Amino acid sequence: MLRLSLITILVIFVRLVLGQTTTTTAVDTIDQVYDFDYPITVTATAARQETPVTYVDLTRKDIALRNVGQDAPYLLKWTPSVVVNSDAGTGVGYTGIWIRGSDPTRTNITINGIPYNDSESQGVYWVNLPDFSSSADLIQIQRGVGTSTNGAGAFGASINFTTGRGNGTPGLSVDAGLGSFGTRRGVVSYRGKTDGGFGIEARYSKIHSDGYVDRATADLDGYYAAVSKQLGKSLFSFIAFGGHEVTYQSWNGVTQEEIDAFGRTYNSVGTEKSGEPYDNEVDNYRQNHYQFHFNRSLNSHLDLSVSGHYTRGLGYFEQYKAGEDLSEYGIVADTATSDLIRRRWLDNHFYGTVYSLRYQRGAWDVTFGGAANQYEGGHYGEVIWARAAGDSEIRQRYYDNDATKRDFNNYLRANYALTDRLSLYGDAQLRHVNYAFLGLDNRAELLDQTASHTFFNPKAGLVYLPERGTRAYASFGVAQREPNRNDFVDNPVDTRPVPEKLFNTEIGISRSLQRVNFGVNVYHMAYRDQLVLIGALNDVGEYIRTNVPRSYRLGVELQGGVQLADHFTLGGNLTLSRNRVKAYTEILDDYDDNFDYLGQAEVSQEDTPLSFSPDLTGALELAYDRTVRQHAFGAALQTKYVGARYVDNSGAAQSKLDGYYYSDLRLSYGLRKRYRLTFLLRNLTNRLYSSNGWSYRYRFDGSPTTLMGMYPQAGGNYMLSLGVDL
Repeated sequence: MLRLSLITILVIFVRLVLGQTTTTTAVDTIDQVYDFDYPITVTATAARQETPVTYVDLTRKDIALRNVGQDAPYLLKWTPSVVVNSDAGTGVGYTGIWIRGSDPTRTNITINGIPYNDSESQGVYWVNLPDFSSSADLIQIQRGVGTSTNGAGAFGASINFTTGRGNGTPGLSVDAGLGSFGTRRGVVSYRGKTDGGFGIEARYSKIHSDGYVDRATADLDGYYAAVSKQLGKSLFSFIAFGGHEVTYQSWNGVTQEEIDAFGRTYNSVGTEKSGEPYDNEVDNYRQNHYQFHFNRSLNSHLDLSVSGHYTRGLGYFEQYKAGEDLSEYGIVADTATSDLIRRRWLDNHFYGTVYSLRYQRGAWDVTFGGAANQYEGGHYGEVIWARAAGDSEIRQRYYDNDATKRDFNNYLRANYALTDRLSLYGDAQLRHVNYAFLGLDNRAELLDQTASHTFFNPKAGLVYLPERGTRAYASFGVAQREPNRNDFVDNPVDTRPVPEKLFNTEIGISRSLQRVNFGVNVYHMAYRDQLVLIGALNDVGEYIRTNVPRSYRLGVELQGGVQLADHFTLGGNLTLSRNRVKAYTEILDDYDDNFDYLGQAEVSQEDTPLSFSPDLTGALELAYDRTVRQHAFGAALQTKYVGARYVDNSGAAQSKLDGYYYSDLRLSYGLRKRYRLTFLLRNLTNRLYSSNGWSYRYRFDGSPTTLMGMYPQAGGNYMLSLGVDL
């Protein structure tokens, strides 16, 4: 049935592109979905109209229109196939983004071509870059494998941030905002040039939120500074940015039983302390990034780009733990157990170089590029207080180990114009990873280990541009990536999972007319050895991810917009997909009817849904924009729908998050291009939904059972922002 629907929709949209009807079905807004005239970005990994990949650009104007201080995922949530989540329920603090159902660790993030994903977990912690989108000139989302990039392989998408080079119109800007749940935001920024020709850009942001979830506070400081200088055919740029976050943990989610007993804002974190919850159960982390970029035009056909970077991160999360076994902390006391407070630290350095050489002449556009990066991470834990301290000292370390990861890659990418309308694309990447760490051996004892992987990732495709505003493309790409830190550390060598592999096919066609644009993209993502949680335990009883032989995502993405009248536009997107694990063996903890543990049981599963992968997502926006003399008025009503998802791969009804929708209303007013007022009413219909979750699957008295946790999101709330350019 789904395949028939996909074929039917594809036929309809091909007819649309051929001009047989002018009916549209929708994406973002009419002037941003297919912006073919946008200049080439500063990073060699960005896609252009001649590149046969599926992508969407958000320009600085688009970002400023949406930005009231929420994390980057919440600026991107209206783009195709995107689902976002906030642990605190508000979009400030710990947030995540899923694209085509792929979890955040499978999305490759770069900032000016520099990898941002954590080298070990491969996750992305947006909370470490508060308000960073305010300094972005362009955000490009590539869905699927995309172009060869730096860092871990893109297994669902890649997001590329390009920041300014300090060449904006001179001026000082001040923005302030107030909103629900005690949210406050202040921003001071400057863009300009000195008399000596140096471009300067600077920003400082301060954000606080009490959170929708109990005690889920966030105190965030973010900054950005850039200095650039043009010398002949060379451009030098130095960029520094980063942030400091202190967030009260709300990682646990809430079960239905807890909702029934305490309400949907209940937070179990900190409640191991008797009486009032522990008041300092926080995540406290600081991260600073430094980038140096050199760009030079060597001649009329050859351009060189070299970048160096260094990232410093240091921080911890603090926990109150009740009744802990003191022997696990190396503490000798008169009692075997005690309440204590511990901090788990991460002390890391990440540095390296990124480079590219681009040749353009005649029908050829060739880029050779790559990167060499090294990560050094220190992991240690401290006990800062214990009720029964025994012979311990304050901040005594109960574990301490280091890890080093080296990542090298080179790629050769070429576009060849077969005709003035048809171009051929090829992209080949060779990537090598070496990881040294402390992990389990075959006797469940810790010792130093190493792991190395070499990947070859080829891509090829065609792009057809019959006329301005029309684009058709087809591509096939391969991506491979290594397991993450937990996969290495928690598995003995002989049971260590193998790398994942993705075979991605993309076919798309789009057309942009004077008042209408529309497009369709069909994708197939076939995975080999995808890593998923199936309930398996390692030798010390911890849950580990396991390779499943075959899984896939098959879908169609529709997008477009229409100008209804002189000041009204309607746009949107729709994704229909089928996401499946073909077969795997689920392993469940087994309990009898008295809840006595019997061991583990195996359950054969076939053709089950991939976790967190909705069969349907969509967004719709009705926008009004008008300028009368020195007055600019804007309004937008946006609606998002996310279909039902499963928090594990079992497909069990007890593991399902219900589908949901919400609507946001944005009103804006500008005066003399100096004063800005924005009012954002989020979830205006007060829908009560959960956008993320977890599960514990077990068998009770012979029947599979699920305990599910959820992350409730805020009902109706608002944000008011006022800005002035001085």
